[in-house]
Amino acid sequence: MIALTATDWLGLFGHFLLLSLLAIGGAMSTVPDMHRYIVTQQHWLSDAEFSTSVALAQAAPGPNLLFVAVVGWNIAGAAGACATLGGMLLPSTVLTLAVARWGQARAETAGVRAFKAGMAPVTLGLVVSTGWLLAEPFVLASAHRVPAAALIAATILITLRTRIAPIWLIAIGAAVGAAGGI
Repeated sequence: MIALTATDWLGLFGHFLLLSLLAIGGAMSTVPDMHRYIVTQQHWLSDAEFSTSVALAQAAPGPNLLFVAVVGWNIAGAAGACATLGGMLLPSTVLTLAVARWGQARAETAGVRAFKAGMAPVTLGLVVSTGWLLAEPFVLASAHRVPAAALIAATILITLRTRIAPIWLIAIGAAVGAAGGI
């Protein structure tokens, strides 16, 4: 953990406030920008610490958003977790409540239907970029390249061709990793 200045605290909270408004596909869709800000720009965490934070939180039971608090915790303890999680939850919660009420009243209008249809590819693109960011260190490392690529390809194929719950694919990936396959 590092000691943050008042400016750092404001930047951390503010950055997560902004990311909250960009989290179209959920908080996971903002991982690439979190990485850019926390690892590349601020150097608060290393690449490995960031990836481990996300992976640890995803492996734990609970909401998908949990990784935001783990990243904040690894930066600056409990206060860091509050800053990142609070920043991520505040605007999205208020905006979601307001827009949901507005959209529900107008669900059958052409504009609302077009908006929903247009957001699907944006969400998919954000989720794919998050997957690449998390897989890239393994795919580019020569020792892990083939097994990582095979696991990714198998996961994509199974996801597209079956109705198997994603939790089983996550469990298989965890077992392969635990067995030293990647």
